[in-house]
This record gives sequence, structure tokens and C-alpha cells, in this order.
Amino acid sequence: MGYSLLEILWRGYTHWTMGVTGGLCLSTLYRVSGAVKDWGTGARCALGSAIITAYELAAGWLVNLKLGWDVWDYSRLPFHFRGQICLLYSVIWFLLSMPIFGLCYLLKEHHS
Repeated sequence: MGYSLLEILWRGYTHWTMGVTGGLCLSTLYRVSGAVKDWGTGARCALGSAIITAYELAAGWLVNLKLGWDVWDYSRLPFHFRGQICLLYSVIWFLLSMPIFGLCYLLKEHHS
């Protein structure tokens, strides 16, 4: 839900597939957060960015390239790959990984 809300705030709309993708991202980050708790912030954020970017590429490959739904297209941005991922958003995911990992740690403490 948070991923969809961020997208609505950023570009004014979202697509249901972004809610699914965001849920998969959060679930994965939650699962790996315990294993990387002792890592430095930069390393955790780099991992978070890589995970989110990989999900974005997989979702883009399916919904945009294979199904032709045209949910997003980064072709106009520099350093993009087939319009599905780009450096700008990977940097944004890097920055957002810090509070996301913080949320994961809070949730883990609450459920311990």
C-alpha cells in the first residue's frame, strides 16, 4: 500500500500491479533485514535498492514488455534499461531503503 501511495504522490496515479510489486519488495526486505542488521547503512541501502530495482525490472518486463499495459516508461530518462529501470529510481530506492529497513526492524521487535 505504501508503494502505491508514494506513486500517487509522485506522479498522481498508480496501477494495481504496483501494489503487488511493493508488497513483494517489502516482504523480501523484511525477510533479509535480520541477516543484514549488522551491515552498515550504505550497504543495507545498496542491497535494498538492488532488490527493489530487480522487482521493478521483473514487473516491467511482465506488465509493460510482455503484456503491453504501458504502466510506466523510463525511456526519456538517462541511464535506463529498456525503459523499465533507470539510475534515478535506483538512487531513490537507495534513499527509501533506509526508512524501509527501519520499519522492518520495528516490526520484527514488535513480533518478537
